[in-house]
Amino acid sequence: MGWVALGRCAGGGGRLSSILSLSLTSLASSLIFTFLCILTLAFTLVTLARAEDIFEEGKSDKEILDNLLLSTRYDKRLLPPVQDADLCCGMRWPGDTTGLTNQSSIFSNDLENQNKNQNNNHYTSHQYLRTRLRGTLTVNVSVLLLSLASPDESSLKYEVEFLLQQQWYDPRLRYSNRSRYEFLNAIHHYEDIWLPDTYFIMHGDFKDPLIPVHFALRIYRNGTVNYLMRRHLILSCQGRLNIFPFDDPLCSFAIESISYEQTAITYVWKNDEGTLRKSPSLTSLNAYLIKNQTITCPIKVSWRADGQIMVDEDEFDDFGYSKCSLCQRRFEEQGNYSCLKVDLIFTRDRSFYFTTVFIPGIILVTSSFITFWLEWNAVPARVMIGVTTMLNFFTTSNGFRGTLPVVSNLTAMNVWDGVCMCFIYASLLEFVCVNYVGRKRPMHNVVYRPGENPVTQRLPAVLSRIGIILASPLKREGGPTTGGTTGANEIVTCTNCGPNPCTHTATNGCTAELRKKDPPHPIRVAKTIDVIARITFPVAYFMFLTFFFIHYKGTS
Repeated sequence: MGWVALGRCAGGGGRLSSILSLSLTSLASSLIFTFLCILTLAFTLVTLARAEDIFEEGKSDKEILDNLLLSTRYDKRLLPPVQDADLCCGMRWPGDTTGLTNQSSIFSNDLENQNKNQNNNHYTSHQYLRTRLRGTLTVNVSVLLLSLASPDESSLKYEVEFLLQQQWYDPRLRYSNRSRYEFLNAIHHYEDIWLPDTYFIMHGDFKDPLIPVHFALRIYRNGTVNYLMRRHLILSCQGRLNIFPFDDPLCSFAIESISYEQTAITYVWKNDEGTLRKSPSLTSLNAYLIKNQTITCPIKVSWRADGQIMVDEDEFDDFGYSKCSLCQRRFEEQGNYSCLKVDLIFTRDRSFYFTTVFIPGIILVTSSFITFWLEWNAVPARVMIGVTTMLNFFTTSNGFRGTLPVVSNLTAMNVWDGVCMCFIYASLLEFVCVNYVGRKRPMHNVVYRPGENPVTQRLPAVLSRIGIILASPLKREGGPTTGGTTGANEIVTCTNCGPNPCTHTATNGCTAELRKKDPPHPIRVAKTIDVIARITFPVAYFMFLTFFFIHYKGTS
């Protein structure tokens, strides 16, 4: 009996020890769990304290930016949020989809109606939902001109250097007002911050900056991001060469987002100041800016496909190949993208062209008119003036033409050169005509008689050219004319005969009637041509100058 009782007591003690060991194990586990909880809470509190303390006075902008750009709270792959106040800085916990599900159900009816009403619209359901959830980011843009240059006066290429300022709001980058920094210099965090992918649409190319750093990036307290880029563009401008040099070249370039559609990003010009301003230190070389404007891009400016174009079946051959390499084929619409355009209107230096082209041309043409006041038989002087002015004008014109664009529609310059050369050449032809007419002999007054000396037969005509008048054939008073041909003609002069004709009685009793000769006809015609040219040539050239400058200047 005693051994039985002792065994029972031993069994009860074993159970008690088991219970005690289990209790101790549970207590230890509870203590360990509690300790771990305390450590976790302490670590969390320390982290929060550091997060609050990072904006305290004395912290550098680099430390603030390092905290703002932690991968747990900032992702540069995402657009800055606009209308998602319930989202944590545009991010969610990986397993939390409740909010997104609720909001998706809220907009499901609107989305269905949107798809029904816009069957031909290019916005997809995903794009529409993204727009309603996140909103459209607005990027404010302004331009500050730094320098303008052109290789020469007649060029259509202009170099434009400017600062492109882009400003937007990113709530993920807000920091406390307790910081002593009005803004943070984020130039060294350039690759860690979301930036708009701005693309330049232009006719020309870029010129690489000489300085390695050509941008600035600032972040303000309220989350406003200010991004400045220094750009140097070489623009191929549009000019009306048919009225050159009275044209005003137009240089244009545009900016556009290359990957984000207008539902995600919208570019707008700033309204608080001039959207396109000139720097106080603006430098200009052969570029005279008279007007500028900033507008939104018209549809035709965009380089992207917009709509669908059909190709007729006649444009393909029997083998299915296109008959032309530039035929417009059917293509899919690429979307709608926000775009802004800058127009720069330049003018040309009119004084440069007047001093190098127009005034020298006027001097050469009017110099050719001097020959009209010279004697008709001054052959060396008139030939020298005509040929010299022609050669000088050709030299001046060809030298200036070498600087002009090689195009076929230089109408104004072609008219100027052509008319001026015509006037110079016409003055040279006028001299040739006058000289020919003045040297022509009046052959109708000479009658050759056979058997007599030709020299003595031409003597009356020669003497008449020098002012001596030969008497008419002698007639005997009261009798017929002497028929002898051997008698010499008498040379007389008549100074003042009065109203009656002069008579002369020869030694042989014959009487002669003297008649006064008119001035030599060829010389009078030559001098008359010179007198007419003195009036018509200058008047015609003056009328051309008036029409030329009024017409082409008014056209510009």
